[in-house]
Amino acid sequence: MGDIEIRDERAAGRLEAVADGEVVGRIECFLLDTPEHALEPVHTVVGPAHEGRGIAGSLARGPYAVAARGDGAVALLCPYVAERVECHPDRAPAAGPEPVRAAKEWPAASPGRL
Repeated sequence: MGDIEIRDERAAGRLEAVADGEVVGRIECFLLDTPEHALEPVHTVVGPAHEGRGIAGSLARGPYAVAARGDGAVALLCPYVAERVECHPDRAPAAGPEPVRAAKEWPAASPGRL
């Protein structure tokens, strides 16, 4: 398997991991505009045939690459991403308490969107 490219598909509610032209994993996510602009990763998925190749780790770094481009903070709802952040806190600027609260409320207020 070649290099992993993380494709920004936020408009479709995900970031995708692509290897050799094939989508091999994704992070389901949503965007908040208030109380501040933030990306909310919710769930990380890697196809069974591609597990154990570092794809989930690459995906976990994806939201922070988006944030580093000035596209807002990242609130940690995905347990896998939260675990990775604990291992590498220098790579993960934390969202404030208001975006985290709003992120936790968003799925219930937006049925069918994830």
